[in-house]
Amino acid sequence: MEFKDYYKILGVNKTATDEELKKAYRDLAKKHHPDKNPGDKSAEDKFKDISEAYEVLKDPEKRKKYDALGSNWKQAGTGNFDEWFKNYSHSNQGQSTFSFEDVFGGGEEGFTDFFDLFMGRGAKQRSYSFRSTPKKGRDYESSLNISLEEAFKGTTKELSVDGRHIRVKIEPGTEEGKKLRLKNQGGASSSGGESGDLFLKISFDKHKSFEKKGNDLHLKLPVDLYTAVLGGKKEIHTIEGKTINLNIPPETNNGKTLRVPGMGMQIPGTGSRGDLLVKIVINIPQNLTEKEKQLFKQLAELRSKEL
Repeated sequence: MEFKDYYKILGVNKTATDEELKKAYRDLAKKHHPDKNPGDKSAEDKFKDISEAYEVLKDPEKRKKYDALGSNWKQAGTGNFDEWFKNYSHSNQGQSTFSFEDVFGGGEEGFTDFFDLFMGRGAKQRSYSFRSTPKKGRDYESSLNISLEEAFKGTTKELSVDGRHIRVKIEPGTEEGKKLRLKNQGGASSSGGESGDLFLKISFDKHKSFEKKGNDLHLKLPVDLYTAVLGGKKEIHTIEGKTINLNIPPETNNGKTLRVPGMGMQIPGTGSRGDLLVKIVINIPQNLTEKEKQLFKQLAELRSKEL
């Protein structure tokens, strides 16, 4: 048998402690593992050597024999490392069903179990089953339409997805176009993994009165000619259903916008609101009587004389 200097392979001194051996092995095993070096024969050989070296040196009895007999030391156990590694390499050609985590597990015990598997120890006989990592189910995407009032005050919607009833909470002030993620409410996994996610894009229904721009609401208000000229008050309804009297200043032009502060949409996370902007639309009187027409003529003549 060709002599292998296990200490040199692991890069440690002959006086190395168990912790030093373990650290050296762990670092080298991660670096040269076949899963991290696909198709690299030299990495496979290196991984085999460092694994064999650690298996011998971490065992006090084997290490003692190795130090005393050198190349004539006798490998403990009934397992054959070369044969195991050959089978391992062959079974993993073209696929990744036997990963680094599968071999070593989650910690120190995982390293020990790995060598118990092929060295034939009776102290820790276990049944191992290697399988591919379960894949997450497919994500679903859909749109969710809500009214402007629901966006303002918040609401809860019920949906049916693959036969499941799901309740979706909409926060007050939710923006149009926002995407909500419902974890594990998408498609089921076909390999035993967790379900995918459900993504809902918020859309607003068209409102009969209000138009939302940012956090402000815009409203068109019809006003008769006389109120626009002489001034007065007009009732308007806010998004939350309140009724307020809007003051129309005398001589208000058609298209003039009046601002009502703090009567717009909720601003998320602030406790404040945008504004309500009211655009005046003057209605010209229709079907005038002869007397009304005469009065308008008199008014026009009066205005022309003043000019």
